Amino acid sequence: MRILQLHSNYIVYKPVEKEIDIAEEAEKKENRVEEVVVLFAAIEEGDTSASAQKAIDDTRAFLGKQKVNRILIYPFAHLSSNLSKPSEALKLIREMEAYAKTKGIETYRAPFGWNKQFTISIKAHPLAEQSRFYAPMTAEAEAKKEEAVSEAVKAEEKLKSLWHILQPDGKLVPIDDFSFKGHGNLEKFAKYEIAKVRASQQMPPHVPLMKRLEIADYEQGSDPGNIRWYPKGRLIKSLLEQYVTARMNAYGAMEVETPIMYDFNHPSLADYLNRFPARQYLLKSEDKELFLRFAACFGQFLMMHDAQFSYRQMPLKLYELTRYSFRREKSGEVVGLRRLRAFTMPDCHAFCTDLEQAKEEFKTRFSLCISVLNDIGLSKDDYELAIRFSKDFYEENKAFIADLAQIYGKPILSEVWTERFFYFILKWEANFVDNQDKAAALSTDQIDVENAKRYEITYVDEKGEKQYPLILHCSPSGAIERCVYALLEKAYKEQQKGELPMLPLWLSPTQVRIIPMSDQFMEKVEEIAKQIAEHCIRVDIDDRVSTLQKRVREAETEWVPYVVVVGQRELESGVLAVRDRENHGKVQNMTLEELIAKIAGKIEGKPFKPLPLPLNLSKRPQFYG
Repeated sequence: MRILQLHSNYIVYKPVEKEIDIAEEAEKKENRVEEVVVLFAAIEEGDTSASAQKAIDDTRAFLGKQKVNRILIYPFAHLSSNLSKPSEALKLIREMEAYAKTKGIETYRAPFGWNKQFTISIKAHPLAEQSRFYAPMTAEAEAKKEEAVSEAVKAEEKLKSLWHILQPDGKLVPIDDFSFKGHGNLEKFAKYEIAKVRASQQMPPHVPLMKRLEIADYEQGSDPGNIRWYPKGRLIKSLLEQYVTARMNAYGAMEVETPIMYDFNHPSLADYLNRFPARQYLLKSEDKELFLRFAACFGQFLMMHDAQFSYRQMPLKLYELTRYSFRREKSGEVVGLRRLRAFTMPDCHAFCTDLEQAKEEFKTRFSLCISVLNDIGLSKDDYELAIRFSKDFYEENKAFIADLAQIYGKPILSEVWTERFFYFILKWEANFVDNQDKAAALSTDQIDVENAKRYEITYVDEKGEKQYPLILHCSPSGAIERCVYALLEKAYKEQQKGELPMLPLWLSPTQVRIIPMSDQFMEKVEEIAKQIAEHCIRVDIDDRVSTLQKRVREAETEWVPYVVVVGQRELESGVLAVRDRENHGKVQNMTLEELIAKIAGKIEGKPFKPLPLPLNLSKRPQFYG
């Protein structure tokens, strides 16, 4: 079954002529339905009642989020080339109608078997247009599919939490007793977390930005939540990946690589799945049911199960940049780069001898993550921290938690559980709060007290006896895609304050753009560009046939940090007029050597990749717009 779902201001349709013999009886008159979700539906060979009911259940979930309760089921054979027999299709269309009414949905239906003319007005929000596909599925298979939702997901949805604010002095204050004056971002984050509503009702600002800047876009030929990355975006993403990996190498983590799919029925893995709050992708291969990983835990834990190590090598650290990890997020929650179904996750595990060693290593990694985010371009002012633990853990480890609060130096949202359900006893994450007051986790770490035993991971202690380690789970930056999301949302916030939006210099696809005043200066401009590029600075040339003003304006809309116009005066004097975006676009006079030295100083210590596109703008394709 294929559904095209359109949230509409109205639809007007009129049956024109019967198309098949079993067409329903209908009057040839105009019908108008206001404020309605229209379901253009094509019934395919093999579709069953289970598919019909699932389609209505998914629609009902959408209706609840949009606060509307009216649908029009519109038979529309043109969505498929694998149609069911007309009699079977009509039967399922009627079942959909009847089932929707039993769920309390105000339901209308266009007649089956007619050519119809229609006019429709679709709403403008990003979720207004959605397509869905339901593969033929028996009731038994449908039930089995539902089992892929882990017990941890179900528990998380029902979990009751006590909310506090952890102050920098280590004091834990009930949230109702805390004054959020001067902490507006923390207040927004707290409301978002407590509400647990993740779906977006409108398009976040970073989505049009990622498209216009030719960074990334939705891939309509894939599952929602899978992104295409254009050359500029691939450069940004690659630089972030290189930087985070370099920091993990310097920290002492050993880099490994593990598979992306695992046996759903492997005893250790199946047990872990039900302790981790994520939805999985399932697939069949011969006689096995497999799932796609949602983190590097599975491969690293299986690797360590086979490894031999002692307390002398601990804390022992493994790292992998997972390209990709997969989570079957709810469709209404998948939007832009904030929440994806396929993402790149740097994942570092540390195996520790006991809780005291784990706590010391945890503090080291805590400071490391703050440093990583800062170097990416996200300071403590750009995100809020959440820390989660059981009441018992807090009572026994107050000094340790106070140390974390002091390191961070800002109030922290704290979720306190009356009892522990998950495999960890402590978890923190840095959350970016965007322009819609939605939050997304970046860096995170956890103290895991279960999985060593679950995977039979052991080390040899001082007495030569085998013991189970504690495991720390850390992503130093969070998903790489989310870092790009946060940087774009941050740039938009700065723009709203009257600043010029920009990416950090080391991540800017073009760092210097040279604009020759005419073709007669091209040879000299190419020499200048070559000198700049020799210092590992990305430079390009706008050689297009266009006015100088337009080329300067387009460099500004691309957020190019430094723009240099070159004419006769610049060549004769050796002094360049440089537009500095970071300095509000002001023009500064400097020599080529001074410009190179300034940029080199700002990007020192960061990874470098060459220009991802042709040097001359006239040679470049247009990927968007």
